[in-house]
Amino acid sequence: MSELSEQTAASLLGYATAADPAQPLLTWYDDGTGERVELSELTLANWVSKTANLLVDGCGLGPFDEATVSLPPHWQTAAVLLGCWTAGLSVSPDGAVIFAASPVESAATDRFLLGLAPMGLPIRGATPAGWLDYVAEVRGHGDHFAGPTVRPAQPALGGETHAALVARAAERAGELGIPAGGRVLIDAVGHPDPVDWLLAPLTVGASIVLCKHLDETARDSRAAAERAVAL
Repeated sequence: MSELSEQTAASLLGYATAADPAQPLLTWYDDGTGERVELSELTLANWVSKTANLLVDGCGLGPFDEATVSLPPHWQTAAVLLGCWTAGLSVSPDGAVIFAASPVESAATDRFLLGLAPMGLPIRGATPAGWLDYVAEVRGHGDHFAGPTVRPAQPALGGETHAALVARAAERAGELGIPAGGRVLIDAVGHPDPVDWLLAPLTVGASIVLCKHLDETARDSRAAAERAVAL
């Protein structure tokens, strides 16, 4: 395995799961709805590749273009962020494409709405004018992305390079006490920054149990059931 310093935000997915990509990587809970979704690296990588192909083939974007990601912590948000980085796009507030959970004012040419529905279902009912349903659009794109390799010196997030972002995420993993190769339960409300809930665990090969509307009375039993060794 190559060194962490050689990784990008795009390559962290494979870096974290090189030992066994079929094992659970990201488990999503919404205690408000009772939803539970579990994704292996292989499954998440499929969504990531489809997203990257949507951006390149569907939107005509590529390296050094910018995307706006106005989404809360969610497994689909992980697919969108990693898909943007895989396609070579950086994430910024003024992107040529926007992914949002609700319609917002935007000058982006391409606008994708995410309903964040259980089991990754499309939005029910009509999509607002000027917006496309991300799930409906992304499903028609290829399962493998064959674009150019993203380099550590390329921009990744708000002008920060991939190299700097990965280094910051690794430092954050240490600050949060995320164990290498372990499993971490994360409160989505308490840690909305994707550096915390997505990238930091990936830098140390940890798998993620991401919880929305976390029921505090069930937190310890949840951690035990999911074999999470850090909260």
